Amino acid sequence: MFNTLRTRLAGLAVALVVLIPMERAMATTDNTVETRNKAIVQAGFDAWKNGTGSPYDKLAANATWEIVGNSAASRIYKGKEDFMTNVIRPFNARMSSRLVPTVRNMYADGDTVVVFFDAEGTAKDGKPYRNTYSWFLTLNDGEIVKASAFFDSVAFNDFWERVKP
Repeated sequence: MFNTLRTRLAGLAVALVVLIPMERAMATTDNTVETRNKAIVQAGFDAWKNGTGSPYDKLAANATWEIVGNSAASRIYKGKEDFMTNVIRPFNARMSSRLVPTVRNMYADGDTVVVFFDAEGTAKDGKPYRNTYSWFLTLNDGEIVKASAFFDSVAFNDFWERVKP
């Protein structure tokens, strides 16, 4: 009986020696992906805030971008060009000063980065445009391949209908 117990304990010790480093390696890999993805998105927001670029610079050509809700722009955009042509360029054409983001929080979980931010600028009619956004960005190999965006549709629709590009 003592030999059987000793054999089982030895087997358990060997299993722990093998499994614990594997678990740590997996956690490190996930953390590295999260850290890298968060840094990519943060760099895009920093560039946007500084006027030197934007998160859209990392949008994959075949990405999907969904604007959730009931705004005038709500739908799924298939591809970067579809989104840029139908949302971003017409949006910017309605502005007299660029939209500037202020990140409240940013979270990463695996390949997804969630950004909670405010953005503000001046429309061509001289009135301010302010909105609060939450973006869920899925990255693959350093590019945004999928996005779901949430924002105040009432504020957006007022701006979109009031100001013509």
